[in-house]
Amino acid sequence: MSSNRKSQIANRKSAIRNPQSTGRRRFSLYGALALLLCVFAIGPYLAPGYFWGAHDARHDVYFLFEYDRSVQDGIWFPRWSPDFTFGYGYPFFIIYGPLASFVGELLHHFLGLGWTAAVEVVFALSIIASALAMYGFVRSWLGRAAGLVAAVAYVYVPYHLVNLYVRAALAESVAMVFLPLVLWGARSAVRRPRLSSVVGLALAYAGLMVTNNLVTLIFTPVMAAYLLLLALAELNDDQPLRELSRQSILPLLANMTRIALPVVLALLLGFGLSAAFALPALSEARFVNQEQWYGGYYDPFAHFVYPHQLFSPAWGFGISQPGPDDIAEGALSYQLGIVPVALAVVSLLVAARTRRAAVRRELVFFQALAVALILLTLPISAWAWRHLPLIGYAQFPWRYLMLVTIPLSVLAGSVAHSIPQSAIRNPQSLLPALVLAALLILGSSPYLRVEVREPTPEQGPVSYAALMRFQRTSDEMTGVTAWVDPERRPHWSAMAENYVQGRPVTTKVDYSKVPQNETLAVHSLELGSAHEKVWFHAGDDRQRILFNRFWFPGWRAWLLDGENGRPVRELPVEREEGPLARIVVPLPQGEGYLLLRFEDTPVRRLGKAITGVSLLLLGVMVVASLFSRVVTEANRPGD
Repeated sequence: MSSNRKSQIANRKSAIRNPQSTGRRRFSLYGALALLLCVFAIGPYLAPGYFWGAHDARHDVYFLFEYDRSVQDGIWFPRWSPDFTFGYGYPFFIIYGPLASFVGELLHHFLGLGWTAAVEVVFALSIIASALAMYGFVRSWLGRAAGLVAAVAYVYVPYHLVNLYVRAALAESVAMVFLPLVLWGARSAVRRPRLSSVVGLALAYAGLMVTNNLVTLIFTPVMAAYLLLLALAELNDDQPLRELSRQSILPLLANMTRIALPVVLALLLGFGLSAAFALPALSEARFVNQEQWYGGYYDPFAHFVYPHQLFSPAWGFGISQPGPDDIAEGALSYQLGIVPVALAVVSLLVAARTRRAAVRRELVFFQALAVALILLTLPISAWAWRHLPLIGYAQFPWRYLMLVTIPLSVLAGSVAHSIPQSAIRNPQSLLPALVLAALLILGSSPYLRVEVREPTPEQGPVSYAALMRFQRTSDEMTGVTAWVDPERRPHWSAMAENYVQGRPVTTKVDYSKVPQNETLAVHSLELGSAHEKVWFHAGDDRQRILFNRFWFPGWRAWLLDGENGRPVRELPVEREEGPLARIVVPLPQGEGYLLLRFEDTPVRRLGKAITGVSLLLLGVMVVASLFSRVVTEANRPGD
């Protein structure tokens, strides 16, 4: 390759990577506007009361309630939720990303916010963070004005508002923060491969995984397609693919390695950082019954979106129903939004007229991505739902509208990118971007509302009793393990009855199986979220204690050397031969103290070890980068 061509390529890459050299000086203005314009989306959360009638609003509160139960025992990374399924418990935080609940717990535990207030603040923070994330991603290659418009579009696109106000899907709303961050990190790792790019992509991907593993699964193919586009473009810039010959294969392989290595390292580091959660989630999900979350009402073929629904302005607060008329019956909206769609159409002209091939290429990618994702919501995609991997993890076809918000926002921002760069540098440069942002907000303004309701007795105020009533009336938070007979799973329990009657639950021992005589006597001494300590007397070695807890890998029993002593001998933990598959602990003959405790399995310990090593590696990388920067500055010649 000639030196002239290399110079041209370097100049072109510099222009691509630094669309506006004065961007840093104006970040405060455009970034502040992106934050300021979020206020209309946050406003509904400032009204007194709580939107108890929203789909997952109760779940969000009680997920936090259960997380706090573990924190009260000093467990900040919980695995087991003790009060699910009427007190039998469920390994909820093994299979469900805990980050949203963790942030809520920080607000509740350290700032003293109430349950509902903490949830609403997390929603508000997710709005702000998602706007900044989209602003940063789009600004990095389309400029500040485009970043501002894209950020506003991302916040106010109708499905985002559905997630916030109608579905109250807290984990998905927080996950929307990480989607543009992952794309930003991916683009940076390919176009500007340096340590900060690797770290950024790793942290974004890890954050997405520990927030919502379901979203991670369905989003990863999108990320992979974007990475492939960027990598091929980078290869073509270095050596046009049409000029390949046998003599250039080795340089091509070298370039492929150079491009792929930072991305692979970043994704491996990202998985490593999230391994404490991700590894058990991937390997132990098979130990819970998943049919109840994918059958019946959750049948995806009953929840396809019909084309007219994508453009219907109807707005309801009900749940999805089969058929083309569910919106008219008050179900949630599936609309794309008239203003985002109009701007996406205009982006076709922007892509056709832009002189920068790299920008045109990425805009065409996001246009094609929007079409592909929309098709996945329609009945025409039934074949894909039956046969393609990962597609079905979304449960509902309309959930792909969450991913559609990404290309719609990018394409909306591209319209602002078409403003001449000379205008961007003038004080009046904000006007076109602000007009587009105002149109986006006005287009969604009828939907900026929540249905604030007082809690029914089945919803709140937040308490053990209300949690049990909620489970019984809604059949939610009633998951079971893989060994429980789903046809005979509990629909109530003595523990739930105690809570409803205002009596404390001090033990999970099934005392109906304890005669309390010289044959077998048991007295519970301490009950926690993931443990119980009991005194026992066994007349012979055939006696057993049956606990009202579902058996699951990780439950271990220990014989103690006194009431407050240390474990001296491990006892077997067996699974009940019955429909509930509860925990059974055989006892040695005599008297003693027994501790039943939910502990880490080998795969959970391995996940924690990998995360620990990854955090150490991340720290070393950051320190090394800072040291290198200090040395470089120290050795730079004086002015």
